[in-house]
Amino acid sequence: MDTLKSMRVFSTVVTTGSFAAAAEHLGISRAMASKYVQHLEEHLGTRLLQRTTRKLGLTESGTSYFDRCNQILLEIDEAEAGAINLTATPRGTLRLTMPVSFSVRHVGPLITRYLAKYPEVQIDASLSDRRVDLIEEGLDLALRIGPSPDPGLIARRLASDRLIVCGAPSYLERCGTPTTPADLAKHNCVLYAYSAAGNEWKMRGPGGEHTIKVAGNVRANNGDLLNQVVLGGTGLMCQPGFLVGEEIRAGRLVEVLTDYVFDPIGIYAVYPSRKHLSAKIRTFVDFLVENLAYRNE
Repeated sequence: MDTLKSMRVFSTVVTTGSFAAAAEHLGISRAMASKYVQHLEEHLGTRLLQRTTRKLGLTESGTSYFDRCNQILLEIDEAEAGAINLTATPRGTLRLTMPVSFSVRHVGPLITRYLAKYPEVQIDASLSDRRVDLIEEGLDLALRIGPSPDPGLIARRLASDRLIVCGAPSYLERCGTPTTPADLAKHNCVLYAYSAAGNEWKMRGPGGEHTIKVAGNVRANNGDLLNQVVLGGTGLMCQPGFLVGEEIRAGRLVEVLTDYVFDPIGIYAVYPSRKHLSAKIRTFVDFLVENLAYRNE
C-alpha cells in the first residue's frame, strides 16, 4: 500500500478521533482506513494506536510519530501548492537561448513589455547562434532560425523569413552584378558559419533548381559582423531579411538575383516538452506570437 496515503489516513484518524469519521472524511470504507493504518504500523514495526471498543488512543510511538507525520504532510502540501502556483502563475527564472542578431533587433524590445505584464518572472538569456542542448544546458526555451526545428523538440512558429543575396553598391560597381546563380562562382561570397547549407547555395528560378558552391575570404558565426563586412564592399552574402532588409531599403545594400528564391526559413520557439508546461514558458511564447512585429512571410 501507499505509505504516504497511509500517513494521511493515520493523521486523519487521530484528528477525527475514529476510523469511521476518518473514513467518511476521506471517502473510503472504515475497513480500508483500518488497513491503511495497519500497513503503516507494519511498515514502521511498531504499534501507533491503542484500539478499544470505546475509544482510540495514541501509543508513545504513535504520539511521537503523529507530530512528525503532520509536519511531513504539511511540507508535502506546501510543495505541491507551490508547484501548482508556478504552473498557474508566471513566476521564477526563465532561462532561454536566442540567436544574437534577431534577438537584439526584434526580441529585446519585447522583454521589457513582457516583464511589465508579468513582474514575478526573471529573464536569464544567453545569446548565441550556436544550437545548444536545452536539457544538457538546463534551459527552458530556445528561439531557433532555420528551415525546420530540431527533431524531438516541441516547436511553435513565430514568423517566417526569406534569404536574400546582396552586396554593397561599391562592390557591385567594382566586380559586376550577378545575373544567374552560376555567376556567384566568380564572386567573393562571405559565409555564415552556422548555415546548414555550408558553402552550397540552393535557389529556384528560371531553369529550375540551382545549387552553386560559393567561396570567399570571410567566414563568421555572426550575421551582424558579416553585414558590416559586406557594407564595406568586401563581397556578397546570403542573409535573412530581418538582418539586411533595412539596409536594402536605405540603399546601403542591393539585392541581386531577384528572380531566384531560396526555401523559406522559419523562426521558432522550441522547448523540450508540452507536458506540464510552466506558466512562464507558455506566457512568454504566447507574448512573442502576439507581439512580434517581424513577419516577412
